[in-house]
Amino acid sequence: MTAIDLNADLGEGFGRWRLTDDEQLLSVVTSANVACGFHAGDAATMRRVCEQAAARKVTIGAQVSYRDLAGFGRRAMDVPPEELAAEVAYQIGALEVFARAAGARVAYVKPHGALYNRVVHDEEQAGAVVAGVLLADTALPVLGLPGSRLLEVAAAAGLPAVTEAFADRAYTEQGTLVPRGQQGAVVTDPDTVVERSVGLARAGRVVAHTGASIDVRARSLCLHGDTPGAVELARRVRRRLEESGVRVEAFV
Repeated sequence: MTAIDLNADLGEGFGRWRLTDDEQLLSVVTSANVACGFHAGDAATMRRVCEQAAARKVTIGAQVSYRDLAGFGRRAMDVPPEELAAEVAYQIGALEVFARAAGARVAYVKPHGALYNRVVHDEEQAGAVVAGVLLADTALPVLGLPGSRLLEVAAAAGLPAVTEAFADRAYTEQGTLVPRGQQGAVVTDPDTVVERSVGLARAGRVVAHTGASIDVRARSLCLHGDTPGAVELARRVRRRLEESGVRVEAFV
């Protein structure tokens, strides 16, 4: 039977402000990418999400980012490699405290936003992220885009490299994500997102923004939690996957 992990970006709030419905999404997904305070999140939020994830036996991952609270981690930044490596390790370590307090652990790492897109092609920044992961734990899996420099560098360093796909993001014919600033970068029609999810899980294929069918083979499928109706859409995706004979389970 085909298996797929469902992950979502959670803990994306700060103080009294909350962006994602963490508790409801944790009833659907199998892996939680928890914001570690650099693009969103704070100590209390990280602790709460880790406790909720552990209670539901959802795998906890560290979603690391450039230091960019004001821009939600989506602004391009140039950070020296040694500084970026230290900041990645710092974020993982901060989340690990709360994960262990909840009786769990940080089980993987995923970059966020501008950093995620940068390390698709930038070997130096990819190397810095991997160096930061290694500082924190020499065996942590790294989640990223298939064919990215990040996963190549991670695999070369001996870290498990896990491929990820997006049902609600438009793809170029090269298998990269269409930048968010471009029209149509986010797929908003729920029926389309659901069917794309099944196609990615069962066939490893998706329709690019040009109309071409491309290969995107992934072990994990990301469901964005910061879009309207995210919880109900996530439920529909999971239900349709299971109806299609896909086993939904964490990759760790």
